[in-house]
Amino acid sequence: MPYVENRTVHDADSHVMELPSKIVDYFEADYLKDFTAKANKSISVTKDLEDAVAKQNDASFRADEEAQLLLRKNHLALGAFRNEDRPLCLDYLGFTSQLVFTTAALGNFGLDDGDPALAGAAARAHNRMNADFCSVDKRLLATGYVPLCDIEAAPRIAQQALELGCKGLVIPSKCPATHSPSHIGLDPLWALAQEAGVPILFHVGGEEKMASSYTENGLPKVLDFHGGDENFTGLSFMSIPLSLWQTMAAMVFDGVLDRHPNLMFGAIELGASWLPSWMQFLDSGFEAFRKGEERLQRLTARPSELVKQRFRVTPYAHEPTGWIMQNSSEDMLLFSSDFPHVEGGRNPIKRFEDNLVGIDNQAKQRFYRDNFISLMGAGLDSSLHDHPSLAL
Repeated sequence: MPYVENRTVHDADSHVMELPSKIVDYFEADYLKDFTAKANKSISVTKDLEDAVAKQNDASFRADEEAQLLLRKNHLALGAFRNEDRPLCLDYLGFTSQLVFTTAALGNFGLDDGDPALAGAAARAHNRMNADFCSVDKRLLATGYVPLCDIEAAPRIAQQALELGCKGLVIPSKCPATHSPSHIGLDPLWALAQEAGVPILFHVGGEEKMASSYTENGLPKVLDFHGGDENFTGLSFMSIPLSLWQTMAAMVFDGVLDRHPNLMFGAIELGASWLPSWMQFLDSGFEAFRKGEERLQRLTARPSELVKQRFRVTPYAHEPTGWIMQNSSEDMLLFSSDFPHVEGGRNPIKRFEDNLVGIDNQAKQRFYRDNFISLMGAGLDSSLHDHPSLAL
């Protein structure tokens, strides 16, 4: 019995748990030596990981894979890294589609602030890898990464990602070192995405990290839920959306949304409790400065109205989703499972439903279905708008 039955649920955030060395198979030879020397993540495979990989070939381990679907996490999960298993995983989940993001390459290995050519090579390798993983099933919607550090290269990387079959283009929420994400020179990138009908996406991992000095508080080090030392904690959680707030504000105020009126944007795994106040803050800035700023006078609508129309956001399952919806817009929020990451929990539908008490069925349909369709545009084949079980 599928986890979701007789309804359409689109999953706006899922992951491939690619093995650490997998990207090497897709890397251009001329850049590989520099990549292995400069990437901020090891490509070695630990003993624990070897054991998890071996279990995927163990018949006794696989015997109860459906019952364990949402209980096994990371590399132990069905379809986590073997694409031949992911269609069966989707059958068990019952989701109509899944946006698929990387795990190992989030943040592009820290290369965007260094050598732009190497950052571009890493992005191209990622895009080949993710498109290949998703090629086994049209329900798997690959995302391609586009660094913004090289203005001229960005559209070329995006074009190749689209040709590979990527259905959304991920950009960092962190501002490049030398120019704004709203720089007029990046208009060809936005035009390319708009013409293809695919969204521009942000994902956690591409943001400015909280300064490490915040952890030097004279107290014992805090371990995160992965067991790491100050990797992802209650304090570092506070900084997750900060870069996004600034980048999307620049996109609005500098007219990117108005110059590309059909381009959609999505913020994935960056939370949403901040959304209502951010929208109000946008409007406050607009009101305070529009008399003196021609760029604000040229906007076709108030900033909050522009983002209501063009921006979609995934709340975390622990956030007050109903409250966010009531104080922003029913058209802005998306369901996500974060499968197979630990953060997604063992019952994401229930966790969201518990936070949607008092929300009517029409608004829930927007959350699970309609808003995803509007975000994805041509990136979601019309045959996938509804679950096949609902076909007349």
